[in-house]
Amino acid sequence: MRYDNLSGKELGIHFAKKKKSYIKIMDIKKEFRDFSVKHLNNNGLATEQYMNAFNPTNLTPYIMEERRMNVAQMDVFSRLMMDRIIFLGTGIDDQVANIVTAQLLFLESADPNKDIQIYINSPGGSVYAGLGIYDTMQIIKPDVATICTGMAASMGAVLLVAGEKGKRSALKHSRVMIHQPSGGAQGVASDMEINLREMLKLKKELYDIIAEHSGQSYDWVEKASDRDYWMTSYEAKEMGMIDEVLEKK
Repeated sequence: MRYDNLSGKELGIHFAKKKKSYIKIMDIKKEFRDFSVKHLNNNGLATEQYMNAFNPTNLTPYIMEERRMNVAQMDVFSRLMMDRIIFLGTGIDDQVANIVTAQLLFLESADPNKDIQIYINSPGGSVYAGLGIYDTMQIIKPDVATICTGMAASMGAVLLVAGEKGKRSALKHSRVMIHQPSGGAQGVASDMEINLREMLKLKKELYDIIAEHSGQSYDWVEKASDRDYWMTSYEAKEMGMIDEVLEKK
């Protein structure tokens, strides 16, 4: 439609009628930052640093999205989050776990009835941090689908298998690896004994989680995890770590 032959009043009437059809594009990054800081008490600077880690200058593509007289520019990870997709593409530490947990809770608050997808390409990391993500995945209302792209190792494999049953998948050439937790202790003998007992507790917890979600026996998980146990995506499916190998049809 041409607007150059309409008067100011006619333009106003025209756009008033069209107003309901406009789609407001939410500044997802600002909305998420506010939610993370105000409601979850995450550090604002740490939140921004994590978000920027997935948004390096000249590397992360920006998307120009146009929707009926509305144009918005956003980084690709913010755009993915609008579609309820979380990308875990780094090692897992406390800061990463806090932000991923905040993303899960944010998306639950936005719509508790729609699935959330987590794409995982991670070598693992802190067991405590990873268990924080795991517990959040289990308690929120939306189903959490997990997809391995590249590698899900150690704690990354635990999060992969912890997705909603029937909604766990991996790309064709992905790798999944499980093993026993590792750590170190120093100091007096009593402190080292305390740390060892805690390590054994964590080991049992992780094996219980993998056994529960994979359908394998605890004994199998314990034996397989004695050393690094690598699986192709097809082997991971056979072992119950995932439900489907994604291939082009």
